[in-house]
Amino acid sequence: MVLAFLILAAVKFGVCAGHYKRLAVCGLATYGQGMSNDVIRLRDKLKQFSDCWSPRVVAELNDYQFKLAHLEGEFVWHAHAHTDEAFLVLAGALQIELRDRVITLEEGDLYVVPAGLEHRPVAPARCSVLLIEPRGVVNTGAAGGKLTAPGDQWI
Repeated sequence: MVLAFLILAAVKFGVCAGHYKRLAVCGLATYGQGMSNDVIRLRDKLKQFSDCWSPRVVAELNDYQFKLAHLEGEFVWHAHAHTDEAFLVLAGALQIELRDRVITLEEGDLYVVPAGLEHRPVAPARCSVLLIEPRGVVNTGAAGGKLTAPGDQWI
């Protein structure tokens, strides 16, 4: 359901063409902490923080959160045992390493990592992504470590 919404929004608002500034999530989400019934301008939100590997929540849809993140370098190998994780590249390029192959994503590309699949995001150069995952998911899964970000940071 959430993935279908994301794909429809991406096509309708031109995210696949790199025009993510037009993606609006309003009137369709439950209004969680920090959310209002206004258009969410992803380009403006991305300018509000600069640290890498520290996702910021911009919207909620039922129990799912839409998170923006800047990525650069290598993340940790990890898995999310009970949930899928979606990556939509907004700017730049991202590789998602799996144990048996590498998924390469460019601006406008979407990939869903299935629940329980060990993976490692790698950004050879700085990139920006929209993550979609259930509320409360820890970015490093059970792996933990210094790149574990605080949860539910709203912007």
